[in-house]
Amino acid sequence: MTSIVVLGGGIGGISAAYELQAEFGTQAEITVISNNSYFQFTPSNPWVGVNLRQRQDIVVELAPLLARKQIRFHDAGAQRVLPEQNRVELTDGQHVDYDYLVISTGPELAFDEVDGLGPHGGFTQSVCTVDHAEQAAEAWEEFCADPGPLVVGAVQMASCFGPAYEHAMIMDHELRKRKIRDRVPMTFVTSEPYIGHLGLGGVGDTKTHIESVLRQRHIKWVTNARVDTVEDGLMHVTEVDEDGADKRQHDLPFKYSMMLPAFRGIPAVCGIDGLVNPRGFIVVDEHQRNPKFPNIFSVGVCIAIPPYEPTPIPVGVPKTGFMIESMVTASVKNIKALVDGREPADKATWNALCLADFGDTGIAFVAMPQIPPRNVNWSSDGRWVHMAKIAFEKYFLRKLKQGSTDSVFERQVLKLMGLYKIKD
Repeated sequence: MTSIVVLGGGIGGISAAYELQAEFGTQAEITVISNNSYFQFTPSNPWVGVNLRQRQDIVVELAPLLARKQIRFHDAGAQRVLPEQNRVELTDGQHVDYDYLVISTGPELAFDEVDGLGPHGGFTQSVCTVDHAEQAAEAWEEFCADPGPLVVGAVQMASCFGPAYEHAMIMDHELRKRKIRDRVPMTFVTSEPYIGHLGLGGVGDTKTHIESVLRQRHIKWVTNARVDTVEDGLMHVTEVDEDGADKRQHDLPFKYSMMLPAFRGIPAVCGIDGLVNPRGFIVVDEHQRNPKFPNIFSVGVCIAIPPYEPTPIPVGVPKTGFMIESMVTASVKNIKALVDGREPADKATWNALCLADFGDTGIAFVAMPQIPPRNVNWSSDGRWVHMAKIAFEKYFLRKLKQGSTDSVFERQVLKLMGLYKIKD
């Protein structure tokens, strides 16, 4: 029997496990390895960070869900991937052998690359995980009891800017609800060359849309920003010019700060020649397959995608949920092809649909494909985006508990926008 291991228990990993089970049934033994016993719906973390959601609202225990699908599960996490031996060593001393491996681990959060950054030993908060978001929520309540300056954004080499914009706008909305917004000067700090770049060269007119929202909400910004160090209550930022030369120093005081870190590959794969790039991201071809180890596929945030364009401060390319699901489907079909004695032929669409909640409104963008030039390059804003994000959260978690993570909801949203034709 074919043994397929999925490394990672997030959106990409669980989607891969479910689709593999649907494709192979009893013809394959499927195993999921995660460093958590639970699935967390990461897009909701900005809400958790201001107590609009609680942990139990967005976390689902994986063992019972996977058991119903006859999918094996280890929550010890991976110590090391051994591609030459077709083996994953676990942190508890066990190991799992595989015929095919799908790596969907997400990233390691590189807080240590900026002195003073992060919730563990640093002075800034994070909404990258539900644990971080819970800690941010505690700090948020303390801040609201004694408000002052607020700094939010994303540091150099970050590749996921949407949650930073979301958290900034959601905090602004909550401060206005509490009638203390007038006591909180806000500054958005980002490594992007301009507001709304998003690591994608912008999508539609995200630059104008997001700049307009920031102005309307009295949020100042610093772009082309390199965060040098963070002290308790003070962030040292260098703004560079278009050639990358230092332009201006900013010493930004804060009583609360949430800054997204850079990402890198997890230690279990870092340094494996031919599998990863220098940052530890998995190298894949157009079929989501590693060129050196052809029985290894990878999907999601952990794969290597070159930056779209040179920027004065380095930024990465985001991987959105809709895009990740297309990677999953291509990987599953290509593994099935190999098992059946055929060469892989399926390719992911790499289309991006993002619904960014701004508290009482939001911005949506669609990029088809994600990297320019595009067939569809569209963005819009309005209260409907806020409502759609809430609906998507409920839809995804319900489908997850039912044993599916299909992208019907996203396709329906695109259909309503007139941007995607669904074949009956």
